[in-house]
Amino acid sequence: MTGSPQLQVAEPPEGAARRLSQAQNLWIATTRPDGSPHLVPVWFVWHEAFFYICTAPGSVKAKNLERNDRLVVALEDGANPLICEGQGTAVRRPWPEGVVAAFQRKYDWSIRSEAEYSRLIRVRPMHWVAW
Repeated sequence: MTGSPQLQVAEPPEGAARRLSQAQNLWIATTRPDGSPHLVPVWFVWHEAFFYICTAPGSVKAKNLERNDRLVVALEDGANPLICEGQGTAVRRPWPEGVVAAFQRKYDWSIRSEAEYSRLIRVRPMHWVAW
């Protein structure tokens, strides 16, 4: 997966940035090679209009994104949904300092020294759904 930091991103709905900065978990749906969905909760940060997720390089979601970079993410709140369709791209090291710092602040987790979850995925928002 490749990408450029100059990509166009869809603007989140009003009030979404606050919710994204406070939420602890995000559901991420990717597509398996046979077309079936794969849905799992993950830790994430919202930084400079992108979602960032750390995962194991051999995880189902990481392998799915290598084949098909389209995904859907959603906050856990089913009563006040916030859903985003996007494109996932692996971020090469060195990882952006702001993202590393955001994971440290939010989860007290140093992703820089993480051995298992060593793939950082940047999700570019392409379409938002909220009600």
